[in-house]
Amino acid sequence: MKKLFVGILLVCLSLPAFGQRKAQAPTAKKPLTHAAYDEWKSITFGKFTPDGKNLAYTLNPEDGDGKLVFLNLESNQVTEVPRASNIQLTEDGRHALFMIKAQKDSLIQLRRLKKKKEDMPKDSLGIFDFQNRQVVKIPQVKSFKVPQKAGGWMAYQLENLETERDIEGNDSKPKKVSDENGYPLIMVNLNDRSELKFDYVKDFSFSEKGNALVFYSTGNDKGGQAGIFWHDLEEAKTSLLLEAHSKHKFKFLSLDEAGEQLAFVADLDTTKALLRQPKLMYWKKGMEAAEQIADENTAGIPENWLVSDNFRPYFSKSGERLFLGTNPPPILMDTTLLPEEMVQVEVWHWQDDYIYPEQNVRADRERKRSYLAWIDLNDRKLVQLGSPEISEIRVDEEGKAGIALGMDDRAYRMMRTWDISAYNDIYAIDLNTGTPRLIEAEIKGMPRLSPDGGYVFWYSSPDTTWYAHGLATGETVNLTEGLDVSFGNELTDVPDFPSPYGVAGWSTGEEFVLVYDRYDIWQLDPKGEKNAVRITKNGRENQRVYRYEKLDPEERMIDLSTELLLSVFEEGSKDAGFARWEKGKANPEMLVKTAHRYNLLQKAKSADVLLYSRENFQEFPDLHVADMSFGKAKKVTQANPQQGNYLWGTAEIVKWNSLDNIPLEGILYKPENFDPNKKYPMVVVYYERFSNTIHQHHKPEPIRSLVHRTMYVSNDYLIFIPDIVYQTGYPGESAFNCIIPGVSHLIAQGFVDKDRVGIQGHSWSGYQTAYILTRTNMFRAAEAGAIVANMTSAYGGIRWESGLARMFQYEKAQSRLGVSLWENPLPYLENSPLFFANKIETPMLLLHNDADGAVPWYQGIEMYLAMRRLNKPTWMLNYNGEPHWPVKRENRIDFQTRMMQFFDYYLKDAPMPLWMQRGVPAIEKGIRQGLELVGDNI
Repeated sequence: MKKLFVGILLVCLSLPAFGQRKAQAPTAKKPLTHAAYDEWKSITFGKFTPDGKNLAYTLNPEDGDGKLVFLNLESNQVTEVPRASNIQLTEDGRHALFMIKAQKDSLIQLRRLKKKKEDMPKDSLGIFDFQNRQVVKIPQVKSFKVPQKAGGWMAYQLENLETERDIEGNDSKPKKVSDENGYPLIMVNLNDRSELKFDYVKDFSFSEKGNALVFYSTGNDKGGQAGIFWHDLEEAKTSLLLEAHSKHKFKFLSLDEAGEQLAFVADLDTTKALLRQPKLMYWKKGMEAAEQIADENTAGIPENWLVSDNFRPYFSKSGERLFLGTNPPPILMDTTLLPEEMVQVEVWHWQDDYIYPEQNVRADRERKRSYLAWIDLNDRKLVQLGSPEISEIRVDEEGKAGIALGMDDRAYRMMRTWDISAYNDIYAIDLNTGTPRLIEAEIKGMPRLSPDGGYVFWYSSPDTTWYAHGLATGETVNLTEGLDVSFGNELTDVPDFPSPYGVAGWSTGEEFVLVYDRYDIWQLDPKGEKNAVRITKNGRENQRVYRYEKLDPEERMIDLSTELLLSVFEEGSKDAGFARWEKGKANPEMLVKTAHRYNLLQKAKSADVLLYSRENFQEFPDLHVADMSFGKAKKVTQANPQQGNYLWGTAEIVKWNSLDNIPLEGILYKPENFDPNKKYPMVVVYYERFSNTIHQHHKPEPIRSLVHRTMYVSNDYLIFIPDIVYQTGYPGESAFNCIIPGVSHLIAQGFVDKDRVGIQGHSWSGYQTAYILTRTNMFRAAEAGAIVANMTSAYGGIRWESGLARMFQYEKAQSRLGVSLWENPLPYLENSPLFFANKIETPMLLLHNDADGAVPWYQGIEMYLAMRRLNKPTWMLNYNGEPHWPVKRENRIDFQTRMMQFFDYYLKDAPMPLWMQRGVPAIEKGIRQGLELVGDNI
């Protein structure tokens, strides 16, 4: 091997930690504007080294170049690397590897100059050494990989490089480096910085434990052989496992956990036959060459079926089993026909499993559908498990159990048109024979296997009950029978069965399954021999929600003999934190509980130190570190110090009763310098229930659909977020009954200007907004995005993104009518704002994009045309080619700008923008935006 990094750049910027910076003199705070978006950064990645002594995290703006930060938690030394992404920390904690992007403004400028792709700057690879804190930069890198559970090695592929013959001026044409031929692969020993180069590599993979590197090369033009190669990292030896032809194709290089076996899919047919016949190849350490272990003629594969080249084979944990996919032969097109000779017609059959739009969405998935099979590597016997009848097969986590779970939903697929929740017949599949045994028919829920495959367990929605089926005994046990609590969502207000609160996991040895109710964790015996135990004991009494925190990503089962860390949420105060549970203790021990939200919790792999983020409305979710009891807690990042330069606000819970006397909560956001003797404009923003999110931080960013509460309170608005509780059949009236008394309650406090109240919603709350405007003139202005105006036409519509019929939304889900259009058409008429548009007196801004895949945009058009026909002030925004909401950043900024101009005009008497005065004619679209204020530079 030769020494690495000839001509490689070293870049390193070391700084003191943020806490050592000198404090700046206070300055007058200013309100947020849309220009402030670019100042804010997010922490999108944070991770300890295994010893917990170093932290890597990113600070990335929404637009522009971010940076990767390495912080030594003992010395507070900081090293920053600009534009880093795809960050990997090695298992030994010595190195971090990452890609470094070219500067965004440079790329934009080169695109303006219409530079070709090959002339654009390429990414670089960065390697950070945690010991000497140096960063090595390797230019023109395409990709890299490191072993999952070992340090000391990495491999990367280079982009197009000059070949030796190019450099030597040889006239003969060299083999090109390309996607078809492969790229140079450089394997690096990170400890001594030596390297080994392999030419024209198309695919490569390390073993988990870092003892081998396998790769597929198309061979070089100096006599280098094409084929599959194995490089033994312990013996520093490269072996050819399969000699290949240039037209051979290989996919899915899959190694076992020990790094001693390899499987891959090969297409060895050098002809142009349309029907390809993939082979499954296998190699084990000690074999001279890889050999075919399965093909279309292998005993056990159904007649005329093929080995799938769309399924990645994998080994069981023990390495004794190899799982693969099979499939029937594909339907081939007649390639002799010219385009004009082909008939393209959709035949919609009333008894299709899936309606045609959903078939179109699923078409690629169905073409690539594979059916699970497995091979016993001791005797090479293949057993087919999956079939078109029982297509979904689940095996246990380690692939060692003798029975798999099979699911068949064919009898219930038509129901998806009006009932989207899953029904299944579930089967126990004998791995030795592939024979299915029916466990239960018509399960409404999602059955799963226990970690070792001893049980199938599921939550049954109709009776909100947990069941377990012993695969050894064949007995099904009702685990929650006789318990006086619900394991389904107690707050469900849709016309369907409640969903479960979830599962914490299984205890060691599959002795118990731990499930959640609204507040507590329950220990349930899958055999049904021991009584259920509420291990958290005091959650419901205190309206305190306990949930298990899994600190070890590789943990398969929960050890109840050790201490467990639980997250805590108080429904009353909205405080959150963490508690410690210990067997035999009366109640969980509270470790920390504050008026915040906590996220990103992780533990260093080999040290008792925790990393987490903490936030509330005023506090950005910076990273903190603490010991296992949340002692010695320390904030270690300061992502957005500029926040102190801006006016912010406060958030508080308000309470009132609905018109039908239901106690409700909501959030009221007030400006930072709130004066109770002043009257403020207010915007009502809502969806369903938001009050539990009071401690969520809302950094300035161009969000896609709702009023940005921080932006508005910074500009002297009040923002009110009421919770909505629904009654089936009356979704619009339910929203009215909840919102109107909430607004009246706040007006009565004396600080809301009753003549300057607006309302805003999107999608479901966009619909509710349009409905409410038909019932009241309380609001001076309203914005409603992606609305349903006419429930009769929307009921028969399609969600084009998923291909699903919209009927289920009204009969079983969010739209909450609970009946079909033919069972009772009246709720569809009464809840449709279109039919009562003549009662609307509130100016309305609509948003509905022409590529909306959730709510057909003709719903917005229906409302717009109704308002136009009735000569009522209405504007509609349509961001061409955008889905349910604006996605492109420029469009999100534009929408937020126009919506704020709209509310400023009606609620603050600000000047009218030009687009509101005269619109933006089609011939000006994309040229003039009309954002200028009337009377201002016009």
